[in-house]
Amino acid sequence: MSSPSPSPFPSPSGDSTPGGAPTREPAGPASGSDGPLVLTGSRIFTADRDHPWVEALAVAGGRILVAGSLAEARQAAGPDAELVDLQGALVMPGFCDVHIHLGLGGRQLAWELPVLPTDTVEGILAKVREWSTALQPDDWVVGGIVGSTVMDTLTDVGMLAALDEASGGRPVMLRDDSMHNRWVNSRALELMGVGPDTPDPQDGTYVRDHEGRLTGVLWEMASQVAEATVADSIQDLDAYLRRALQEGLRAAHSFGITSVQEAATMEPTLRALHQMDTAGELTAWVVASMPAQQFLEPGAVGPELFEAAEQYRSTHVRPDFAKYVLDGVPMTRTSAMLGPYRCCADHHSPEDRGHLIWDPEELRASLADTVGRGLSAKLHATGDAAVRIVLDAVEHVRRTHGGQPRFHVAHAEYIAHEDLPRFAELDVVADASPYIWYPSVIQSSISQQVSEEVFEQSWPMRDLVDSGAVVAAGSDWPCALPSPDPWVGLQTMVTRRSPDGSMPGALNADQALTVEEAVAAFTREPARAMGLGDVTGRLARGLAADFIVVDQDVFTVDPEDIHRTRVLQTWFAGRPVHTAAQDEEPVAAGAPRD
Repeated sequence: MSSPSPSPFPSPSGDSTPGGAPTREPAGPASGSDGPLVLTGSRIFTADRDHPWVEALAVAGGRILVAGSLAEARQAAGPDAELVDLQGALVMPGFCDVHIHLGLGGRQLAWELPVLPTDTVEGILAKVREWSTALQPDDWVVGGIVGSTVMDTLTDVGMLAALDEASGGRPVMLRDDSMHNRWVNSRALELMGVGPDTPDPQDGTYVRDHEGRLTGVLWEMASQVAEATVADSIQDLDAYLRRALQEGLRAAHSFGITSVQEAATMEPTLRALHQMDTAGELTAWVVASMPAQQFLEPGAVGPELFEAAEQYRSTHVRPDFAKYVLDGVPMTRTSAMLGPYRCCADHHSPEDRGHLIWDPEELRASLADTVGRGLSAKLHATGDAAVRIVLDAVEHVRRTHGGQPRFHVAHAEYIAHEDLPRFAELDVVADASPYIWYPSVIQSSISQQVSEEVFEQSWPMRDLVDSGAVVAAGSDWPCALPSPDPWVGLQTMVTRRSPDGSMPGALNADQALTVEEAVAAFTREPARAMGLGDVTGRLARGLAADFIVVDQDVFTVDPEDIHRTRVLQTWFAGRPVHTAAQDEEPVAAGAPRD
């Protein structure tokens, strides 16, 4: 296990070593290109419906001149173009992650205690104990991700005392695999100003045991109090965030990701992204989703944030979406469901259907205001009741306000059968999260909460695609897995099984997609959903030269081996931003690659 750096800002990790299939020596990560290139000697998948496979690419000025035959590429690039022989490797468009917390994931890589969702309580405590030995007495221990199955067991003050002991009295905040909840210790509660008689915050809970004693578990908006307290301890927030984003991008590029939609972007992160883009350091398209309501991170939200965001718009930073949270997560029974949860823990009602955060009329009014500002909306709705409220609100806004705003339902987990065709009818994107829904510790926890009938009908991707709806994949990193590995998610969409075999069974197997459909959900469809369809997501004339070179043909290998795909190079705007060494593993790999 790695140890924390003694300084507030550890030195950056080493860059990737040149190597892999292409014979051209890679240039540094920057926009543009030194001269025209012709790339050939490969199977090139474009994700373009009309021309899915081509022989060669011609690239100049960071854009694609031609995706076609070698003769066409040579003619377009000119006689002085450099020829890049890809030596048989598969080329695909750069992946687009429609739902990621790039800064939050980057923080974990840069500074925080790494915890795996499969770690036991004893394993987590051991990691906290070892991590703490390199810290000063008052330093925070911040880390994640704690699995939902562990969070389910933190029901008494004995676990609080154990965390106190492991940290040596230092404050601790550990994030769970949903990123909605936290586990903190007594010193953290003290710094947060939370005591035995502190009332719960709106839309949040300081979890207590049967005798009313704090357990150290925080649900939903109670987590914001902990996050704000940690943020207050950071001396140079801008530098902290820039470093986190750089690490997040490094991880994303190692898996072939060149475009992302930040799923909840506060102003400090927007400012850091703008600073990076202005300095030529931002090597991805970033679409921001700005919280419309109080969020798990502290700071301005809603109209105040929307108005401030325009000053941070730049070539690769697009603050185009508002973010709404309609409900919580099923693991804590805070998803808004049409039917009751499983009965019945002694502190739950047999009619418990979760909690809807937005009043339907207030949501309609807020969405109308958002659309009037020229923004689109990403709406977190994990329960089928919350999904219905979103679809009703979108139907109203489309009917009364017109225009072409984009609406995403994240995470499209539980959808009533009668609501499925409404996604296509209303042009609502299903923001899918296959990284977190293959049979995993999260699914193990959820299966104990929602009814068997609802659980078995989860993540209906086949029905959505067949209905004509746009299905776009997102990692929700750093939720669920310690990496934004798209190959794990892609395989899961095809097999509906755990890629590493660690969890038995299949999840609603009839809803599997084909490989071609799953690849589209990671390339063309999320680019379109994010409003980037005219610049990336496909390999076609005039689009950005964002593409990846991988070591196996995912269209022909056994689908059970897709998760072993290794990215040899990632190109953004016509230049390599990641080149793998022969023995190099991707950053924070999320599944075995044996």
